[in-house]
Amino acid sequence: MPSDPTGPASERVRVRRQPERAGYDRATVDAILDAVPIAHLGVVQGGEPRVLPTTFVRIDDAVFIHGGRQNALLAAAVGQTVCLTVTGLDGLVLARSAFHHSMNYRSVVVLGVAFEVRAAARKAAVLDRLVERLVPGRAALLRPTRPGELRATRVLGLPLDEVSAKVRSGPPLDPAADRSFPVWAGEIPLRQALGRPRAAPDAPAPAAAPRRIFAGLGVPAPG
Repeated sequence: MPSDPTGPASERVRVRRQPERAGYDRATVDAILDAVPIAHLGVVQGGEPRVLPTTFVRIDDAVFIHGGRQNALLAAAVGQTVCLTVTGLDGLVLARSAFHHSMNYRSVVVLGVAFEVRAAARKAAVLDRLVERLVPGRAALLRPTRPGELRATRVLGLPLDEVSAKVRSGPPLDPAADRSFPVWAGEIPLRQALGRPRAAPDAPAPAAAPRRIFAGLGVPAPG
């Protein structure tokens, strides 16, 4: 992936190793954020680093995460500079030497000051978008979120002001001297796929499960 000629928003997010794989344009960043469902949030808590794996959603120019209001790590993140990373693993890259083995991936790093979403209506909207991101069309089918549930949930946002992407794709980059070595080299693609749905024991009859939801996910409907 060619580097964005405009460069990073700050030196803090500049990709220094193999900068030819870097991208700073929002189209590249947004495409990765919208495709990869899991992020890791890095926070300094009590003078020590902590990392929280979490799902997230991008809405316009920010990413949002959520958790229990009693989560001390999320509480510590409010108003603090944090780091959020997202990585999609696309394949194993097998070279002729251990040194040149690699992986194909798409990744994003976001740095910024986390802010808390406090307005109940905005919190509810973000949580609906989180559900919709994972299962499009489902939020409208759910029981409305209760006020107590909103109060028990903390929603944090992180602006997409300082951000960089890094992407690797393609075959191994063996040096010419290694290419005659008699061992297989190449790529092994990796894919994440949804399986057949398994209903909860007390779930409604299969006829009550909207088939369009499952069709949108590319999985067979129950029943």
